Amino acid sequence: MTTRFLARRMLALALLAAPCAPVLADGGNAIYLCVDANGRKELTDNGRKGCKQLDLPGLIAAPPARRSEAPRPRAPVSTPGDFPKVDSAQQKARDDDRRAILAEELEAEEKKAAELRKEYKDGLPDRLGNERNYAKYLERVASLRDNIARTDKNIDALKRELANIK
Repeated sequence: MTTRFLARRMLALALLAAPCAPVLADGGNAIYLCVDANGRKELTDNGRKGCKQLDLPGLIAAPPARRSEAPRPRAPVSTPGDFPKVDSAQQKARDDDRRAILAEELEAEEKKAAELRKEYKDGLPDRLGNERNYAKYLERVASLRDNIARTDKNIDALKRELANIK
């Protein structure tokens, strides 16, 4: 395409967008033309002394601005009377169970991470018999690296959970 063709297209698009009606910000229905002492013209929606109101057919007025009200304080959320309550001994038992489960999961993830690191051998794992193609070996190395990173993230998450238990 030539530059002239593109320029014509851009001009046509600009002309199509031009007849859009102006929208007033304050919801008023008038636009004023003001001329200052130096002869500079200014369009405004505030009628001042010496300004002339323009008649613009098809003028679309914006909805009035919302009044900003101070946010109402929310009522405190209360627990319904028939909501089951757990006594502190039972909650402590639940927390202990949760801690034990998380500790087991953490131990399993740490064992898995140790096995993966042992197999990974700092990025130089042994080649397997079915990896005659070097690309397959590289895929397995990348997979091991991803598994180690995922396992480390799991270990970090489990440690955070354990730290959050009261």
